[in-house]
Amino acid sequence: MNEKISQLRPKVKRLAQKLVAECQARGVGIVITSCYRSFEDQDKLYAKGRAESGKIVTNARGGYSMHNYGVAFDICPIENGKLNWSNLLLFAKIGRIGESIGLEWGGAWKAFTDKPHFQYTAGYKLDDFLKNRVDWKKFD
Repeated sequence: MNEKISQLRPKVKRLAQKLVAECQARGVGIVITSCYRSFEDQDKLYAKGRAESGKIVTNARGGYSMHNYGVAFDICPIENGKLNWSNLLLFAKIGRIGESIGLEWGGAWKAFTDKPHFQYTAGYKLDDFLKNRVDWKKFD
């Protein structure tokens, strides 16, 4: 499991571990590929496909991603011992498992579908995180 999982808020870390275990119990291997990101790291990702070459991978600048608050993580399925970013049916299966344990799945979003993304926000919106109007005890 990704060593950066320790940077997630405790409740989100437990949910990430539960997702890995539930997937494994259903014969689906996954790896956690990304967890917490600093605002600076987020800005670097945002630059991809814009100021830097490559494909756009995020619409969120630093501060505007749930990754910046330790409440989000990304995964990738493993098939035949290799990461497989293209199996949409497998992402959908993993998404349903994540939703069943209380995670929000980015693959269900309408505006910017993000199949590898999972988050737990305790009902808070991005603006609450931006303005630090969050009861962090809900993430213990």
